[in-house]
Amino acid sequence: MRPRSTALPILLFLLFSLALVLAGAQQPPSPAPTPATAPSQQPGQVTLVLPGNGQQRKVKIAFPAFRGQLGGDGAAAARELEETVRRDLDTSGYFEIQGPDVLSGLHLTGDVQKDLAAYKSTGNEVILLGEVKNEQDRLVFDGRVLDAGSGQAALAKRYRGPYSVSRRMAHTFADEVVRTLIGRPGIALSAIAFTSDRTGAKEIWVMDYDGANPRKITGHHSTSMSPAWSPDGASLAYTSFFNGPPGLYLADLASGRKRPVVTSGTLNTSPSFSPDGKRIAFARSLDGNVEIFTADLDGGNLRRLTNSAAIDTNPAWSPKGGNIAFTSSRASNPHIYLMDAEGANQRRLTFDGTYNDGAAWSPEGDLIAYASRRDGQFQIAVTNVGTLETQVLTSGPGENESPTFSPDGRQIAFTSRRSGHKQIYVMALDGSKLRPLTAEGNNDMADWSRGAPPQ
Repeated sequence: MRPRSTALPILLFLLFSLALVLAGAQQPPSPAPTPATAPSQQPGQVTLVLPGNGQQRKVKIAFPAFRGQLGGDGAAAARELEETVRRDLDTSGYFEIQGPDVLSGLHLTGDVQKDLAAYKSTGNEVILLGEVKNEQDRLVFDGRVLDAGSGQAALAKRYRGPYSVSRRMAHTFADEVVRTLIGRPGIALSAIAFTSDRTGAKEIWVMDYDGANPRKITGHHSTSMSPAWSPDGASLAYTSFFNGPPGLYLADLASGRKRPVVTSGTLNTSPSFSPDGKRIAFARSLDGNVEIFTADLDGGNLRRLTNSAAIDTNPAWSPKGGNIAFTSSRASNPHIYLMDAEGANQRRLTFDGTYNDGAAWSPEGDLIAYASRRDGQFQIAVTNVGTLETQVLTSGPGENESPTFSPDGRQIAFTSRRSGHKQIYVMALDGSKLRPLTAEGNNDMADWSRGAPPQ
């Protein structure tokens, strides 16, 4: 799930040869507060008979307006919280939600036990109820999920925090709902790292999974690109030119500190973490020939994995750690290859398309997404690693590149020029439900975190 630049390797070399601006002062990010959470009275053991995952039908959920009358900043925070929970659950793709507009046609008394039959009459299987209130200029949110048949609570949570963390409260609760009803982790607390020039120079940025709350991570006043999340979401590896030739650096998100990893040689780029977070695979050049290397996070234990006359670049470590996907021009045109994590058993994965680059693994490790040039234009394609079955997901105007999987494997974020500028979009795994996540400046090389990074 790490980003790949699908710029042509030759163009990358030209880019590397440019004289770039020297480093400016670093600007570490300001951590956002997180809400203190405490469970309210926990529900007893409740078994809900719900549809499973995969292609089965969505869970039908009644979601009336949250209760509570707040004023001023509290009212705005409460409104944002409710809207975010609704959007998170809808975006997850697991639920068919009946909101206040649909439910307004029901005769509801406000007594949940008396209203169960009314909720069930429109096909609902579960009911989501929320209540918000002020507590000394802090927002308190109680969220419950009830079985529409028995009225018993399957989930009951209470969150307290300043108004500024209402979105994080919402994301946390939405992920709890997904885990409770679907049995899988939600993605609302995940984040997307990317490269953006919205403030002038290209810097590393992070945004919430839905495109909200963008914040700048680097302030090198130079070109920084190709961010890659550590498995625990605590840090980002990236490439920067701020100290001369492109080198690899590591940003600790909690402290804002940055440090070099590998900066020797003429080129170090496209980092990808091993699943245990202890090593990084990356593309490196010492003599003009780009090969795949690995190194520890302190830059030690440097090992070369490929050794060919071709350009080998853009490595991507598989989720289970046994394989590394990479781009190679050894068959003339660039294609995606696989090798064991120690460099053995190198074999070709893609055969269709005239230029394939930027491999990104699905969380289960069964699929690889990448940019594939078809009819002269880059599109996002996905290949099954076992069967080699391939599906092209995008079409239409504008180049599409740099895919990255969501942590649940159900969505893909990618870069597209369809609006005239590079922007990050997200779509469902089948190519549907396309929507933009960015709009300001040019944005590229997205990488989706595997969990919840620090705020």
